[in-house]
Amino acid sequence: MIAIVGGLGAALCWAVAVLATARASREIGAWSTLAGVMTVGLVVTVPLIALGGGTAQIGTTELAIMAVIGLANVGGLLLAYTALRGGHVSVVAPILSTEGAIGALIAVVAGEQLAPGSGPILAAIVVGVVLASREREGGAMVGSLPKDSTIRTAALALGAATAFGANIYFVGVLGGALPAIWTALPARLLGTLAVAIPLVIFGRFRMTRRALPFVVIVGLAEVAGVVSLAIGAQESIAVASVMASQFAAIAVIAAVAFLGERVTRSQAFGIALIALGVAALTVLSA
Repeated sequence: MIAIVGGLGAALCWAVAVLATARASREIGAWSTLAGVMTVGLVVTVPLIALGGGTAQIGTTELAIMAVIGLANVGGLLLAYTALRGGHVSVVAPILSTEGAIGALIAVVAGEQLAPGSGPILAAIVVGVVLASREREGGAMVGSLPKDSTIRTAALALGAATAFGANIYFVGVLGGALPAIWTALPARLLGTLAVAIPLVIFGRFRMTRRALPFVVIVGLAEVAGVVSLAIGAQESIAVASVMASQFAAIAVIAAVAFLGERVTRSQAFGIALIALGVAALTVLSA
């Protein structure tokens, strides 16, 4: 049950992050968005570690895992932000949502055992996520920017999903060895040192009043999502990973509820498939 709750918590946070990222990256660009998000995340993470992160025994193995998490997360976010800046969310989100399946696959290859019957249910949930995130594509513009080719957008999103899948798995591994808040530190520290500071030094960092609130929202949501995932992954990396991938479906539901968008038949079927899958997985995990 912890894996399901933790994964769904991450999904909710990342759905908010995706929606806010699309606004910020189109306003100030992918690099400045990444720099701002990582800086906000670091400002939040360091005090939380100092106040409630507990003591941590960090050895060579933990340092190596933290390095992988940092590189995978920062690289994945840069690819995702670039894809969202010039591509439709309806194209990017379904591909990004496969990160949970990739993380679960890595966990299974690494030897994690799933409860009998969980495999087909996880697969069905992944299918539901993709269907729920689909949307008819149209128009030659994204916001005020020319739309990138679908092939380029898909390639960027697939690269991001692969990096996020690896990140999800190693966050789960590190979360079993250190307090959950520590899993948010590597990417925020690397992103601030390697991206934010150089952009500021060379005068390449951009920020506007319209973009700032969205950057702050993304920074907070990303940290909360990573911590929630780490908590859930302590019980099952595979289950938490696939639950977290539902951020794409949640984004669709939010768009329908608050933006008045219409749901296609395939989206409705995907949302129903997800609901049934979560219910079945809950029974198996009880």
